[in-house]
Amino acid sequence: MNKKDVIIVGGGASGFFAAINIAEQNPDIKVTILERGKEVLTKVKVSGGGRCNVTHAEFIPKDLATNYPRGEKELLGPFHTFMTGDTIAWFEERGVALKIEEDGRMFPVSNSSQTIIDCFLSEANKHNVEVLMGQPVVSLEHQENNWIVNTKTDSFTCKKLIVASGSNPKIWNVLEHLGHTVTSPVPSLFTFNIKDDRIKHIPGVVAKNVSIKVVDSNLESDGPLLITHWGMSAPSILKLSAFGALELAKRAYKFAIEVNFISMSFDIVISRLSDIKKELNKKKIINYAQFDLPKRLWHQLVLASGIDLETRWADCTKIQTENLANQLTKAVFNVDGKSTFKEEFVTAGGVKLKEVNFKTFESKLHENLYFVGEVLNIDAVTGGFNFQNAWTGAYIVSRNIF
Repeated sequence: MNKKDVIIVGGGASGFFAAINIAEQNPDIKVTILERGKEVLTKVKVSGGGRCNVTHAEFIPKDLATNYPRGEKELLGPFHTFMTGDTIAWFEERGVALKIEEDGRMFPVSNSSQTIIDCFLSEANKHNVEVLMGQPVVSLEHQENNWIVNTKTDSFTCKKLIVASGSNPKIWNVLEHLGHTVTSPVPSLFTFNIKDDRIKHIPGVVAKNVSIKVVDSNLESDGPLLITHWGMSAPSILKLSAFGALELAKRAYKFAIEVNFISMSFDIVISRLSDIKKELNKKKIINYAQFDLPKRLWHQLVLASGIDLETRWADCTKIQTENLANQLTKAVFNVDGKSTFKEEFVTAGGVKLKEVNFKTFESKLHENLYFVGEVLNIDAVTGGFNFQNAWTGAYIVSRNIF
């Protein structure tokens, strides 16, 4: 039996962050990471398109917490202890400068996720964190104030156990055997598959100020929208997928959305179109995109309104004007399936939050058992928020484990 002081199950972002902070604060403590595969930090490597979206430039705890469809209430207290500014400082103190992009996302100045990986590996080595590869955990036992961790090839014992295994169904099964409740996982961040002639030939077009709602529900979002080869993506869609994860799963990812491409009311648009008719009466409607819409999108919406290529504004009928206003503000698209957002896969699901003490991230069912990261039923919208949850939980565990 291999005896350790602290064992961390999972060689991902939250596991390394916890290990480094614990070892730094407690130099005499032996911290060991058990990684099931042959590599560590694989999710960090692909995150943010290979740039690693470390966090988001939101510096008010309450506002930061609103980006978590599951976990908003539970994370509010922890964010008062460790959040965005602390994350920035932590990395800068270790030689990794971060930058803020226009949409608030934060990346290493190097624009490479390898910078974050190198930082973690360097710090882990500096503080003598032991990393053991090829150690998939198959069972956990609590005996006489010790934890016994059994992998496929070895058995370990430790006083303190941290589970940082992310969305790993096998570990969730192990935790259920310990009496924990696990909410069944469903995809959280995903794009919408849509086949529609209005968007079929315009992939790559972005509408910047869009409002979207799922028909026959209370789900709605806003922000940029990207038309893709398979349908729709970008923040407005991803936000909707996150907050609607459970509802959309129930609908088997077949539902209708209503898109307002310009975030204006139908009545205001009718009035604006009336003014435009007077100003551009001799011009062809299709040639002059309005409301700051991309030309290719404007063309498709005009054609979908029953307005042909030669129609001038002066010849636009009342019905055509109303049709155009509807296409601009109430365009309905049928969603038939989903696609994973890039290489990133986030789930809604995990250890039930009521079974965790969020002052310490310790299990309420078992002493000296802690959870950090996506093993918990916490997930966020895209933009660096899932990593911030990882850093916050890992830091708080590191300060409360001894």
